[in-house]
Amino acid sequence: MGGISLSSEYADTAIKAIDEKSEELRTISLQIHEKPELGGEEEFAHNLLVTYLEDQGFDVTPSAYGIETAFIAEFSSKGGKGRVVSFNSEYDALPGIGHACGHNLIAISGVAAAIALKAVFEKHEIPGKVKLLGTPAEETTDGKISLIKAGAYDDVDISLMVHPSPYDGGFFRFLAIEFCDVEYFGRNAHAAGIPWEGINALDAIVLAYNNIGLLRQQILPTDRIHGIITNGGKAPNVIPDYTSGKFCIRGRTIENLRDLKPRVYRCFEAAAEATGCTKANGAKDPKITKRSEAFDVNINIPLAERYEEHLKKFGIKFLPKNEQDGISRGSTDQGNVTYIVPGIHSLFDIKPPKGISNHTPEFAEASKTEVAHEATMTASKGIALTGLDFLIDDEFAKRVRDSFNGGLYWKDKM
Repeated sequence: MGGISLSSEYADTAIKAIDEKSEELRTISLQIHEKPELGGEEEFAHNLLVTYLEDQGFDVTPSAYGIETAFIAEFSSKGGKGRVVSFNSEYDALPGIGHACGHNLIAISGVAAAIALKAVFEKHEIPGKVKLLGTPAEETTDGKISLIKAGAYDDVDISLMVHPSPYDGGFFRFLAIEFCDVEYFGRNAHAAGIPWEGINALDAIVLAYNNIGLLRQQILPTDRIHGIITNGGKAPNVIPDYTSGKFCIRGRTIENLRDLKPRVYRCFEAAAEATGCTKANGAKDPKITKRSEAFDVNINIPLAERYEEHLKKFGIKFLPKNEQDGISRGSTDQGNVTYIVPGIHSLFDIKPPKGISNHTPEFAEASKTEVAHEATMTASKGIALTGLDFLIDDEFAKRVRDSFNGGLYWKDKM
């Protein structure tokens, strides 16, 4: 197995630092869990984490980069400039089901890993810096994209984070995604008296939904399209002049997503044409509002391998790499980060009930258990030790950099 030994003085310092703060971090996790906040509204979690990190001796910037609920916490060694290892803390929740993706655990995992490297810097004279980023609004897939555009990762050499799930592994696939809103504009009319005078916007959104259902037969098995109708009209006896929906378009890679999107948009446009919801009939064209794309995760193989190697020393077992690669686990804006700098988005098992996965009320309950907390602390040690290897092992750092295949091309495409 690679990496520093758990008995080495560096690893010993890092592991002890996490163990010593474990109970404090569990308290923070439960506080965030009990007060779920949606993306961009995470004031309580932001302030709680900022205050704690300031108390731990980090140089903290609240509301960083002009983003109200983002933060930076940094600590540099006395041994010289060195390489920069970054961790992410997420802390937004989901509408209606709270921390059903366990972001309360991701919040403390980043803090724990940063504390571990800070402890090593303070006790051992090695060069480098740790940079913890508080990254809001992951569930809307644009928090880290905004941070990238603001330059938050410009000085970062690697970005490491972990995510709770029903699995352990560093090689699970994450899909590229784009959210889009679609709106149709028709013309009101009395549904019984003069229906021929109306242009039915509800027909348009229903037809668009059905078009996409048929399109699914001819897309790649790794592609995904799903959505909801958010406004279907005001009254059953009035032909609706306005309807809307929200849709997600996903592909195994960012290129797959970009190939699929035009086909989905044609479904929207065809529905407008068929129902008369176009300018030609006195209404407006359908309005399609697209958000930033979240890329697939560009897994850095040496980093993911090293993370798994470290966790095996703690007794964690993993599926073979090829089996992990065949399982897709949603989408994340950490994918965009991994096309800017070498990075990982590894999963750790919090032992939810059998058959239960993320984005369910049962997973929200699981994310506040003692078992979940202990799993988080172990996973935090995995990314802390992987980051430490990158700081002290020049050969490993070179392998990480040489295997990186993202580059500025992707930054220009965001």
